Amino acid sequence: MSIDSTQSLFVSGLQHAYYTEQRLLDALEELEQSSSNEELQSGFAEHREETQIHIDRIEDVFEQLDANAEAKEDPVVEGMISAHEEFMDQDPSEQAIDRFNIAAGQKSEHYEIAVYGNLIPMADQIGMDDAADTLEQTLREEQDELETLSEMGEQFDYEELEAAG
Repeated sequence: MSIDSTQSLFVSGLQHAYYTEQRLLDALEELEQSSSNEELQSGFAEHREETQIHIDRIEDVFEQLDANAEAKEDPVVEGMISAHEEFMDQDPSEQAIDRFNIAAGQKSEHYEIAVYGNLIPMADQIGMDDAADTLEQTLREEQDELETLSEMGEQFDYEELEAAG
């Protein structure tokens, strides 16, 4: 497909968003399982459930476009997942894993915020007001999750990390 219009650019972006959410669904499970902090585990589990809703919403937008839900690989997401795998290969302490997982979550939320922040005006431009509203709802949830992770990062017990080293 040639990307030569706002609609084709929107569809391409939506395909990348679909891929992103699908890959992050699995990544969130890994973050939950590798974290030792119960609050962090719970947060990743809850966000995983929310991510499934985000996937469902993207599928609804594809339906509104009368298009098949298709994912396009996103190298940014693959890079974030690869960075987590490389970190885990270094045999970090539980506390280091928890802090790294908070940062990994923050990075993915920042990226998703950028993705949705770019899709919304395109949906508006092509007259897909319902799709824009749907994507706006997801954007707000991603912003809320970033705020939660940022608070966890600010409250992180670095003394416990230093004691583990």
